Amino acid sequence: MLKNIFKSSIGRKILMALSGLFLISFLIVHASVNALIFCNDNGKTFTIGAHFMATNPIIRTIEIILIFGFIIHIVQGLVLWRKNRKARSIGYSYKDNTPGVKWYSKSMTLLGTLILLFLVIHTQNFWIPNRIHQFQYGEELPLYEMIIEKFQNPFEVVIYLIGCFSLGWHLLHGFQSAFRSIGICHEKYTPSILKFSYGFAIIISSTLAIMPVSIYLGWIK
Repeated sequence: MLKNIFKSSIGRKILMALSGLFLISFLIVHASVNALIFCNDNGKTFTIGAHFMATNPIIRTIEIILIFGFIIHIVQGLVLWRKNRKARSIGYSYKDNTPGVKWYSKSMTLLGTLILLFLVIHTQNFWIPNRIHQFQYGEELPLYEMIIEKFQNPFEVVIYLIGCFSLGWHLLHGFQSAFRSIGICHEKYTPSILKFSYGFAIIISSTLAIMPVSIYLGWIK
């Protein structure tokens, strides 16, 4: 019965919503650790936070769950997109400026694809080399120095900003949409959830985006 539920469109939306909310919890932690770099103390505080994330057994276990969370979220998103495309093999006629429908709510697949590409680049730059080095030598790479060096390159900064921009718009719709998918939708608290989603999307994406810009401009050394 449970298998049949998650094969339905509603079940897939619920699974995508739950995996999305789980990934949001990761974003809070990730942005918080990244924000330690703004202490501007030659990376001392940031290194302490990064070391904790890289060595704590609970965090390392959650990383494995996180990978599955990403896979589930991506797969469910692609399946839902494909089912919607098949259901509308002959496109509806509608105006592009449909009232109440934001452009980012109609572009979640595109934004999600850009985020996935950014995630691949980001993990190749930092997470994967650090984990490989840990497995081989039992010690971490100097992430602070790596970050400072990486964001001296304007091309890398632009890539990071595109990823943060896509993430912000994706969160604007995805955060409040996840609550609707799991049945939390009421005229009393839906407006508050919507406002919170806007605030959350802006704070998280801005926190992540300001870091490479600050390093490139020499505000963080």
